[in-house]
Amino acid sequence: MDLLEMGLLLLGVLTLLLGGGVWIAMSLMACGWVSLLLAGKMTAGQILATTTWGGANSWTLAALPLFIWMGEILFRTKLSEEMFRGLAPWVGWLPGRLMHVNVLGCGIFGSVSGSSAATCATIAKIALPELKRRGYNEEMSLGSLAGAGTLGILIPPSITMVVYAVAAEVSIIQVFLAGFIPGLIVMALYSGYIIWWSLRNPDKTPPDDLKHLTFRERLRESANLIPCTLLILLVFASLIFGWATATECAAWGVMGSLAISAWSRMLTWKSFWESVMGTVRLTCMIMLILAGASFMAVAMGYTGVPLALAAWVNSLGLSPFMLIAVLTVMYIVLGTALDGISMILLTTSIVLPMIKAAGFDLVWFGIFMVLVIEMAEVSPPVGFNLFVLQAMSGKDSMYVAKASLPFFFLLVAAVAIITVWPWTVMVLPKLAFPG
Repeated sequence: MDLLEMGLLLLGVLTLLLGGGVWIAMSLMACGWVSLLLAGKMTAGQILATTTWGGANSWTLAALPLFIWMGEILFRTKLSEEMFRGLAPWVGWLPGRLMHVNVLGCGIFGSVSGSSAATCATIAKIALPELKRRGYNEEMSLGSLAGAGTLGILIPPSITMVVYAVAAEVSIIQVFLAGFIPGLIVMALYSGYIIWWSLRNPDKTPPDDLKHLTFRERLRESANLIPCTLLILLVFASLIFGWATATECAAWGVMGSLAISAWSRMLTWKSFWESVMGTVRLTCMIMLILAGASFMAVAMGYTGVPLALAAWVNSLGLSPFMLIAVLTVMYIVLGTALDGISMILLTTSIVLPMIKAAGFDLVWFGIFMVLVIEMAEVSPPVGFNLFVLQAMSGKDSMYVAKASLPFFFLLVAAVAIITVWPWTVMVLPKLAFPG
């Protein structure tokens, strides 16, 4: 059997298993097992044990459950409610007014959550009723929330970034630092579009009902944001200045989240236990997928299919920009059927050799991956953010998808920006790690 036939057979096996509803982790392990049988390696059990232990026995991965726990704790506080109240008085002068709170709120909460779905759900829970009560356009409100909710995986610290860094064997801190400027670019694109839309539709934006507040009253409304802001600055400063590793920053983040939760009088035994169990469930799912992906990556290496595929793509003579365009389309298609973490773990062993051959930095490619995963979060039929907002608004999926479409194209623009100007991604990692 030649490599082309072997690759098609393995793709067919994986598609059949995933289409049959088999767990992603189990599908990856089964595909890896078939790969080893085709390669003539009869020690599949030993390789599975070795790769599973090697993938899990990592100090770097200890950051994963800690960042998840940090977000789970804050998810059960009044943070989102206080965030809306604290940000609303300061954006009334901008065209679009309180819709900018969606972008700013998701950016702030995303920096302590690390999850797109959690960010979208938490901010939408408060913002949607408030915006509807004040007469804001519902379609634009839903679209901005769907788009801004994706900031949960782009603004560091991010669970998706941790998974990519482990899978690609690059520094978690460098990937975190690389996400700051692209995150600000995406927020600027979103707010810019809201401003443009509001100027074109002035009749759909209600008047500023908070302009009567004095400067002191605005500060008083924002006072409850101070603890969370200090926590974010502490985590970011520790990463940027090298005061702590990513895992240590995650531990400090958990302690700070517990302190904020206690300060807001939302820390009960029930909320604490719910945050622990939520963390355990999500961590176990990700770790099991990581184990399956590690096994499949090693098994595929024995077959020679990934290297042959990379060599074939290289022989096509695609320019670096064309390669990125092809990969963007591929990930958008994958995003209609898979979640972001699965997309990363399914494709890294095949795609990374191509990326290296094209001369792209693996840290830069991590941010590219996060951006295309953000597109998947707002792509029908299985965009997670669309499901969240559909449930919260009571609208049908096509209505929510149509509302989020402009923000999908803004993410495409963000990919174009970081591809044409890669320094927007790499400047902070290179400043922090000049070697």
